[in-house]
Amino acid sequence: MAVIDCGTNTTRLLITDGSDVDIRVQKITGLGRGVGESRRLSEDGIKRVADALSEFRELIDHHKVQSIRAVGTSAVRDALNQSAFIDTASEALNAKVEILSGDLEAKYSFLGATADLDPANGPYLVVDIGGGSTEFAYGTNEPLAWRSVDMGSVRYTEQYLRSDPPRPEELGAAIQVARLHLDDIDREEPQIGRASQLIGVAGTVTSIAAVEIGLQDYKREMVDKFLLKRSAAEDVFRTLATESLDDRIHNPGLDPERAGVIVGGCCILVAVMRHWEIDNCLVRERDLLDGLADEMLETNQANEDG
Repeated sequence: MAVIDCGTNTTRLLITDGSDVDIRVQKITGLGRGVGESRRLSEDGIKRVADALSEFRELIDHHKVQSIRAVGTSAVRDALNQSAFIDTASEALNAKVEILSGDLEAKYSFLGATADLDPANGPYLVVDIGGGSTEFAYGTNEPLAWRSVDMGSVRYTEQYLRSDPPRPEELGAAIQVARLHLDDIDREEPQIGRASQLIGVAGTVTSIAAVEIGLQDYKREMVDKFLLKRSAAEDVFRTLATESLDDRIHNPGLDPERAGVIVGGCCILVAVMRHWEIDNCLVRERDLLDGLADEMLETNQANEDG
């Protein structure tokens, strides 16, 4: 099976058979740059994603993939010209690209992140900090409550963090707006903030963990299931937020292409941990892609059994 996520900042591919094959590729494509203000995906952004999808198609053909599911998330949901993107992306991939709702994004992220965890350690709160939105999903074996909120690393960088490095008042504004969104969640789904364990997925959280570990070369197995303490998340935030972009890119563990938006993502993570007074975050490399793939594999198995 192949699953593709055309995200606001990153386009990602997972090829898996559920056991022996696990191939993951990602490219920083910046599809959602500027979409918060213009409400349109740029031609350059669409082209970058189409180029990535063409490369992914070669891998998909090489591995004789049987089924493909490709989704567009926050930036595509927001864009007035989403149909133009869908047409171009689908042609480049030679497969249909669909728009995934925020609610479904939250549910699949939860299923992917928790599939191999002990339910006895739940209930879990899975937080997926993306480029344009952040998804929250609460539950034990399956999501029982979820929310998708318009706050993300690219969105916050463009809206609030205009200086290099960001000024204290810019950081404060970003965190305060995040806290207001979390207040809304408390009113609408109060159980979300009462989970036994916070789980963080996607590039912001895995990058913060990699910086805290000090990885010169990114190693997925060292990041997955790393327990990120709140104090460590705050330390990484302070370090990255007070550095200029030219200095920030040299932090071990941080992809230089992500350095321009990582502080916006940090604002969201520290706001979450402060708001609900959470001591640590279990970092996962399993996320939306895995949730989608697991469902496809289960459906395929059921069809074969039937």
